[in-house]
Amino acid sequence: MKTADNLLHKPLHIIKSNLSGWLFLLPAVIIFFTFSWYPIVRGFIISFQQIDLVNPPRFVGLKNFILLFKDRDMPAAWINTLYYSLLGILFGYVIPLILALFINEVRNGKGFFRLVFYTPTIVPPMAVMLLWKWIFDPRRGLANSFLGFFHLEPLLWLNSPDLSMLSLVIMSTWAYSGGTMLIYLAALQGVPVSLYEAAEIDGASLRTRLFKITLPEIKGVMVILLVLQIIGTMQVFMEPFVMTKGGPANSTLTVIMLVYRYGFEFRNFGVAGALGVLMFLVLLVFSLIYLRITRQNSK
Repeated sequence: MKTADNLLHKPLHIIKSNLSGWLFLLPAVIIFFTFSWYPIVRGFIISFQQIDLVNPPRFVGLKNFILLFKDRDMPAAWINTLYYSLLGILFGYVIPLILALFINEVRNGKGFFRLVFYTPTIVPPMAVMLLWKWIFDPRRGLANSFLGFFHLEPLLWLNSPDLSMLSLVIMSTWAYSGGTMLIYLAALQGVPVSLYEAAEIDGASLRTRLFKITLPEIKGVMVILLVLQIIGTMQVFMEPFVMTKGGPANSTLTVIMLVYRYGFEFRNFGVAGALGVLMFLVLLVFSLIYLRITRQNSK
């Protein structure tokens, strides 16, 4: 009988002893559920319904997904999104690494260079986009003035289907590289100095130290940032929405922009939810990869 009472009172004792901790945790759980899990679940439900904010929601099965795959803009949106991600890796992923390696190697002025390269990150994104919209202006923009200084032909930049996506990536790289650069710098500080000292004694060149010591030592951080870069660029919306509206000729139309169009321009929230679910599943794959990598690095 005493054993049964002990088994009954033990969980109650644990709950009472940790009650204050649960109470402190409760607001965070409520906020996380309200703004994270509930929208996800609600999005899945909406993707199987017809919703127009006038009539009651009606279950339509896979009709929204079928309509989505019949949309002529659907392939272009996914191709543009993948193209932006590829350019983002070539520029937004590689350039911060180069900047971090440069600052790590210089003898003097490290604080100055950190400040200069990080400053664009603290500028409000809307101000950055308006600034670069003026820089890329085909008539009075700074970019074409710079080309004219070297007697080169002016470019259309944001008004050209061939250059518009590249222009967005250039702007994003300038604006967001500073934060990534600091993460690389922090990782470089963790590389043991003894390895460099041994390499210098052996007469190793700068290139050898880079590829045999530096990059292998920060490989884990590089892989994590690569996955995060892909996840972030796949969700691009604000830059093309503000600077090009998805044009010209849908050359900068992205998946998230197409979700916006279905939801707020066409008032077809069911199809918007279906496309959001597809994007969620794609990003879920990269998120699982990210979790697996971080778990392996923590062992």
